[in-house]
Amino acid sequence: MNTIFLIIKREYLVRVRKRSFVIMTILGPLLIFAFYAVIGWAAISSINQKKVAVIDESGRFANQFKDTKETTYSYLKQPLAQAKKQFAKSGYDALVFIPTNVIEQPKTVQIFAEKSVSLDLQNNIERAISKEIETIKLNQAGITRKIIEDAKVNVDAQTFSLRDSGEQNSSAIATSIIGYVCAFLIYISVFIYGTQVMRGVMEEKTNRIVEVIISSVKPFQLMMGKIIGVALVGLTQFMLWILLTVGLFTVGGQVFGDKVDRGRAAMQTSAAAGQGAAAAPEVRQAQQGVMNNVLRAIETLNIPLIVACFLFYFLGGYLLYSALFGAIGAAVDNETETQQFMFPITLPIIGAIAVAQFVIREPDGALAFWTSMIPFTSPVIMMVRVPFGVPGWELALSMFLLAIGFAGTTWLAARIYRVGILMYGKKVTYKELSKWVFYKA
Repeated sequence: MNTIFLIIKREYLVRVRKRSFVIMTILGPLLIFAFYAVIGWAAISSINQKKVAVIDESGRFANQFKDTKETTYSYLKQPLAQAKKQFAKSGYDALVFIPTNVIEQPKTVQIFAEKSVSLDLQNNIERAISKEIETIKLNQAGITRKIIEDAKVNVDAQTFSLRDSGEQNSSAIATSIIGYVCAFLIYISVFIYGTQVMRGVMEEKTNRIVEVIISSVKPFQLMMGKIIGVALVGLTQFMLWILLTVGLFTVGGQVFGDKVDRGRAAMQTSAAAGQGAAAAPEVRQAQQGVMNNVLRAIETLNIPLIVACFLFYFLGGYLLYSALFGAIGAAVDNETETQQFMFPITLPIIGAIAVAQFVIREPDGALAFWTSMIPFTSPVIMMVRVPFGVPGWELALSMFLLAIGFAGTTWLAARIYRVGILMYGKKVTYKELSKWVFYKA
């Protein structure tokens, strides 16, 4: 045990002292923050007002298009052919032609542009014309727009979780986001740190360093020390990333808060266009209500349980897959040969992240249950389910099976590792690997 501890210490210190580890630990959150900051800035600053010219032959749409922060409308009193000739020099972004028979044949509307009309602009124009045609037809039937608007009711139901401790607010959005983010982090960590184990084993093997090392330690001790050491490196990096990311987004939220509020206000004004100035406060109040409900729902989640489960499944999933990655590294001589062995190993976890999207919709279904029990998929799927609430016996069974799965893959990997680590110059096949498993020590 003391030998394994020394190997763990060596693997951990060698990696955390590398300049690349320090740089990536600091740059990782900075790059994520910069990525989202650039996207947010681009989204806010890219709201450019479009100028649209309208030729209305029907005479029914005069002054019916409402100007917004995104689009302004002008009405032309000239033939379509002349407007098309002058369009390039007119400064308009689009030219809308509404024929006389638009009420009977609404698909005859035409939109002209110098290059191509954006989908958003086209939708805005089509929506405005459709709404006006609908109003005209309602008026002809003796129904006013006010009657229709009064009949519309937006239902915003509050959701609660009935638990032994009493009723608590819940939010499907909050639970889905937290579950998927935790599952995705585990998915990424398996590939990042599992690959580090594989490459570390390959490097020691190709440099013949391992021949010196195993003269003092057993191959199993070397493999376990390397796996656990890299796991601790991963946990250290994750914790630092989380702390730095939270700090950056907290400070960034305060610095850029005013700009985000102005951008949100512009979008709220656009969303309220055509409904009157009084609609904007209602839209803003509704959106703030949704955000407050989500924040309250996050506060009611069992955060300690989610964190504890994340740590367990992070370590369990990593240890299970990294043992197999280590066996691959011991079996081959170069990275080219790893491809034929990596695909069947990584296929279950790739499938798990795909299945996670269906589990979010039905976290208590049969698919969710069985995939959260299978050790190769449970680290991802169970983390999706935990925020929704999982019976204690299911969680305990899943953890037990994951521990059994780790023990099984470690035994299998150790059998391959002890033979492959000293095998050079031979192209390994699946048949050869199966023989290594049953070799006597």
